[in-house]
Amino acid sequence: MVQTCVVHLIRNAMRFVGYGQRKAVAAALKPIYQAPTAEAARDALEAFTTSEPGRANPRAAAVFEDAWERFTPFLAFPTEVRRVIYTTNAIESLNFQLRKVTKNRGHFPNDQAVVKLLWLAICNIEDKRARDREKERGLDRGAKRKAEGRLVEGQVVTNWKKALEQLALVFPERVEPYL
Repeated sequence: MVQTCVVHLIRNAMRFVGYGQRKAVAAALKPIYQAPTAEAARDALEAFTTSEPGRANPRAAAVFEDAWERFTPFLAFPTEVRRVIYTTNAIESLNFQLRKVTKNRGHFPNDQAVVKLLWLAICNIEDKRARDREKERGLDRGAKRKAEGRLVEGQVVTNWKKALEQLALVFPERVEPYL
């Protein structure tokens, strides 16, 4: 299954919209990506196409139509899971940083060397992100954290437990071993 990042899809659609119309078009596009089913999203896209903002910005609707096959898998998930997977920015950021680490290496003597390098890179990336989060929260270096540190910590995700429950129901063979 291939899923297009919803945030990037919206940005691509808004790329063709004039500044004065952005709020109206963004509000008109919202029912498409918040629809409960693919059929409801298709109806919302047709409604957008025939609406005033849609007629004024046909390329915005065309962006969704062109990416429809890559967008609709997103709609198969429950709302709780959608909140977690609507953007791929975190994954893209991690992949970029891992590519940067491996780019300057000519070759690796074996597979284990690659795994070690990637593991150390992930640890360094997470350490940097944890330090940045502590600065944002205003914690001093000597301040004690409330929760025990984890390797890959991430930002706080609203309703994560509900999303995790839904993921365990949809993908039991992938999630259950790690619970």
